[in-house]
Amino acid sequence: MWKEKIEITGPYDFDLALSRLAIDPLNQLNRLERLIRVPIYGEKPEVATVQAIGTTDQPVFLVSGLQEKTKEKVLERIFTIFQWNISLKDIHAHFLNTSLKDVFIVHHGTPITLDFASYTTLVKAMIHQQIHMKFAIRLTTEFVQTFGFQIDGVPFYPTPETIAQLEPEQLRALKFSQRKAEYVIGLAQKLANKTINLSELAKLSDEEIKQELVKIRGVGPWTAQSFLLSALGRPNLFPIADIGIQNAIKKLFTLEHKPTKEEMLEYSREWEPYLSYATLYLWRSIEPQEE
Repeated sequence: MWKEKIEITGPYDFDLALSRLAIDPLNQLNRLERLIRVPIYGEKPEVATVQAIGTTDQPVFLVSGLQEKTKEKVLERIFTIFQWNISLKDIHAHFLNTSLKDVFIVHHGTPITLDFASYTTLVKAMIHQQIHMKFAIRLTTEFVQTFGFQIDGVPFYPTPETIAQLEPEQLRALKFSQRKAEYVIGLAQKLANKTINLSELAKLSDEEIKQELVKIRGVGPWTAQSFLLSALGRPNLFPIADIGIQNAIKKLFTLEHKPTKEEMLEYSREWEPYLSYATLYLWRSIEPQEE
């Protein structure tokens, strides 16, 4: 077993990151101990543990794993998932000169965190399409529990190869619609037979990635944008069709109506090149706040 102490530049509110990760019951975390057990996907999946021992302004973490030979790869993945190489200090400084100043002061140190594997972002986004969030979470949880696997009690999504072998009827038994079942299996088949290579796709620009992803049956602009943000952490994304963002802007600027596309684009100009952070903090501004 190995353990590494990691110090990064603040601000970085790991407790807030955990509170958001706790929304997904598949995530194995303990908020009192300030730790999360992270599934590390790959040819030989394993589990790493991340525990915060510092503060928001002086963030320090203990990262541990079992296999010394994979330590560097695991650390690299952890840095990517939790975006530890991104300076929130610079991003906050940018927003202190914008109309989102107060939002960034209130939610000081909120980080973007990525999904644990890029293909799971697409699978989850497909499952979540056009259904209520509570049902979407339940459906995703049952899908992973039924067809995935566990290592030391940590759930892993089924591999693309496993999903590709499923029949739509098996997903229908979990309350998937016929079309949604076909979408998820079809995506997995393309991943399994290497028709789609997400690692190569990640080398492209945002627009090029969107153009490639929407060619996949069941992937629209919303799912493509989810991939860019939650799988790749691209910094300058602004989903103007998102109802939550519309409501946040309406509340922030005390509008009597939901903002139009043109109004949202006008507001967002000064937030570039960090629109993804504007998006996250706007979402955060309308979420229930903990005491």
